[in-house]
Amino acid sequence: MYEGVNASDGYGIGVAQVAVAPDLSFTPTKPEDPEAEKARYNEALAKFVDQTNNQIERMKQSVGEEAAAIMGAHIEFAEDEGIKDMVNGSIDSGMCAEQAVSEAYDMYFNMFSNMDDELFRERAADVADVKTGLLADLLGKQVVDLSSLPENSIVVVEELTPSMTADIDKENVAGIVTETGGRTSHSAIIARALEIPAVLSVADATKNIKSGEMVIVDGTLGKVINNPEDDVLENYRAKAKSYAEEKAALEAYRGKETVTGDGEKVLLVANIGNPDDANVAAEHDAEGVGLFRSEFLFMDAKELPTEDEQFAAYQKVALRMKDEPVIIRTLDVGGDKEIPYLNLKHEDNPFMGFRAVRYCLNNPEQYKVQLTALLRASAFGDVKIMLPLVTTLDEVRQAKALVEECKKELDERGVAYNKDIEVGTMIETPAASLIADDLAEECDFFSIGTNDLIGYTMCADRGNDRVSYLYTVYQPAVLRSLKRIIESGREKGIMVGMCGEAAADPLLIPVLLSFGLNEFSVSAPSILRTRKIISEWTKEEADALTEKVMKLKTATEVKVMLQAAQK
Repeated sequence: MYEGVNASDGYGIGVAQVAVAPDLSFTPTKPEDPEAEKARYNEALAKFVDQTNNQIERMKQSVGEEAAAIMGAHIEFAEDEGIKDMVNGSIDSGMCAEQAVSEAYDMYFNMFSNMDDELFRERAADVADVKTGLLADLLGKQVVDLSSLPENSIVVVEELTPSMTADIDKENVAGIVTETGGRTSHSAIIARALEIPAVLSVADATKNIKSGEMVIVDGTLGKVINNPEDDVLENYRAKAKSYAEEKAALEAYRGKETVTGDGEKVLLVANIGNPDDANVAAEHDAEGVGLFRSEFLFMDAKELPTEDEQFAAYQKVALRMKDEPVIIRTLDVGGDKEIPYLNLKHEDNPFMGFRAVRYCLNNPEQYKVQLTALLRASAFGDVKIMLPLVTTLDEVRQAKALVEECKKELDERGVAYNKDIEVGTMIETPAASLIADDLAEECDFFSIGTNDLIGYTMCADRGNDRVSYLYTVYQPAVLRSLKRIIESGREKGIMVGMCGEAAADPLLIPVLLSFGLNEFSVSAPSILRTRKIISEWTKEEADALTEKVMKLKTATEVKVMLQAAQK
């Protein structure tokens, strides 16, 4: 048995199909005719872009707009003027196209790989995928093809790239195993969109698992079993049947209110990363948007998005969600995110550096462009403004003062907006947790970002295998912090939500209900399951369990108790 990251829930049973990437090695040569070499590069580039556009159209049908949008980054990197200039310049200096492409894309790969933000590190995979595609075209090699797999295949690859999945027939794939990737990686996002059980980051999977072997993929617990014993196989077949039946039963919760077992209503909303994701959220029956990460608008642009460009994106989400709440987080970037036009300086420790609200408040005119666009969008729906990485009360007051300046300027322009727009903050630092009572007096709502809160509280990077055991929401220190935040907000009468991954954790949901969490913001595919679990707990039951949990001293003890209490 092998263990990895539980990236996509469910149980897959089938026959291993180990896919090995093509050999893209080459011997650098000096071209006799640089112009002909550049023409060869441009021909490969045009072919790659054409292939990718076709893949995007196919993926829209197979996995939906949200997952297909991932491939858009491939075209951006392929057509990036800076990269093209670098490649052509290298060819002019005496490199062959293969070497020029490799060096240019390796530079960008290293840049993204070294960023602290996991979502930005995932862009390194896009860069590597583009490099592979271009080199394959230049060398006349065939990339991994998953279009003609037999039924009940378990795909075993080093890395499941977006381009590999463009032609995948999900009806024939029972499970996915990779050697790389985390829960927020593109491999995981696509696997969940395809609804295929997946376990990622299984060390040496392509070496230890052989094509033709019977394999079980436990996407729920992150386990992979090859050549299972008969009793293990039968046990997992029963689990797979139960899982399928449970999934079908979740449809009964579509269109229903999200209420606890004793009738207390809570809000169940979705996290989104771009305007098109609002369609996916609505399709999964979300009751609004709890987190719209606006930085993706800035990452995917070649220059600072204008007020009108930002307004159009925010308005699109507001209109799609109608009168349901839409919480939009203002720009969350810093020294770890290389957005060239922002001219951010390199920092040795950008995770604790000049980022998020700190950067925005030090660039007030730029910040006001975003705040003005958000205010304008509020005329078309229940838009709320959320501030990231707050650590002091002054930051909230300064941001609110800028909002008031923007309101006055819109009044002078005669532009409509919601004069009572709510301004809240993410609570994702120990500092914010400790002054949550003071922040609650200044904020209209809280949204707890558990991903960062856990990391900062435990001083542990979940991407670092040596300390990842510390990175868990079940740590008593984290639970006490959550309790303090939620109670502080509720005492001041403001809404308290959660937009980190913990909001969809079935083990933690009763504890969050007991603490008094008002809003659960989860990934769109988790909506119905989360609604079902919430409905199974009364406040009295949740309180009784939580009282016992909060007396425990270790994360292991907490998790064991919560697992035993599952319904």
